[in-house]
Amino acid sequence: MIKKLVSIVGARPQFVKAAAVSRAIARMPGLTEVMLHTGQHFDEDMSDVFFRELGIAPPHYQLNINGGRHGEMTGRMLIEIEAILVDEQPNIVLLYGDTNSTLAGALAASKLHLPIAHVEAGVRSFNRRMPEEINRILTDRVSTWLFCPTHAALTNLAHEGIASGVHHVGDVMYDAALDAVRLARVESRILRGLDLAPGGYSLATVHRPDNTDTREALARVLAYLQNAARERPIVLPLHPRTRAAAKRLGLTFDGLMVIPPVGYLDMAQLLENCATVFTDSGGVQKEAYFHRKPCITMRKETEWVETVDAGWNRLWGSDASSTTRRDIPEYGHGDAADRICAVLVGASD
Repeated sequence: MIKKLVSIVGARPQFVKAAAVSRAIARMPGLTEVMLHTGQHFDEDMSDVFFRELGIAPPHYQLNINGGRHGEMTGRMLIEIEAILVDEQPNIVLLYGDTNSTLAGALAASKLHLPIAHVEAGVRSFNRRMPEEINRILTDRVSTWLFCPTHAALTNLAHEGIASGVHHVGDVMYDAALDAVRLARVESRILRGLDLAPGGYSLATVHRPDNTDTREALARVLAYLQNAARERPIVLPLHPRTRAAAKRLGLTFDGLMVIPPVGYLDMAQLLENCATVFTDSGGVQKEAYFHRKPCITMRKETEWVETVDAGWNRLWGSDASSTTRRDIPEYGHGDAADRICAVLVGASD
């Protein structure tokens, strides 16, 4: 029997993960996929370009739900996703990461008694001020298959009493990064367009609410980056939330090379050729490691503790800095998506 999966995505990191898994689904006899895009990231720079560059087929459903408070957005998604799941009657609902789209999909599927597969399960920052942390915890609680990228994720789930259906498969972001860097070397022209030399610049991303919602927080981030830019130019692909916050709070990006959000291939090219990464993004922390670039995370905690333990990542304000760096084999060998599909094909209904 062919198993139908409804995959739910809504934000940039999910498009990247879905690209790797969707390619594996297409290669795997016994699985077929329906893609549902909530619209959480909706504009050209944050959504459409990723589908084109990563070779993802246009979604079967586009809900165009974005904006508003977390509860409002999640509630609107829940209503629409439930109706689609009732119509599609999938064998499996496939969810990624930790966004409002993830939580809405988890709630809708669980109330319809549909099995849930959660890619990137067990990841924890232990900061419940982050909406993503709540989304992760709740989604893991109702999932049938929990696909963990790291050993720390396995340990987190064990501490929470979750053992059934847990699989360490590696990180699908690594699968995607390996594909992207090969394409970017051929397709991307961003270094030439920005007149950047390999190793001659640093790369930064800023978008977390804790860093953008108050003037004090955003001013601190910008001052930190502006000071670091005295040593080496810093390229800042500017997230729409951060741009709007700076305008609202009367702050400027003086001293930084601000550019619009970039597609995944251009981001891969920037990462491969930068000297250092500054970020508050969970995904970019890992992408920095995939390209073997030292990273400073502008947060007090990280979900990806192994990047700190291995010496590639340092938390903002921490004096701890390893003098040695090692590889992180638990992220896998670029075959995490195939391993996920093999589990789902072999799973009993």
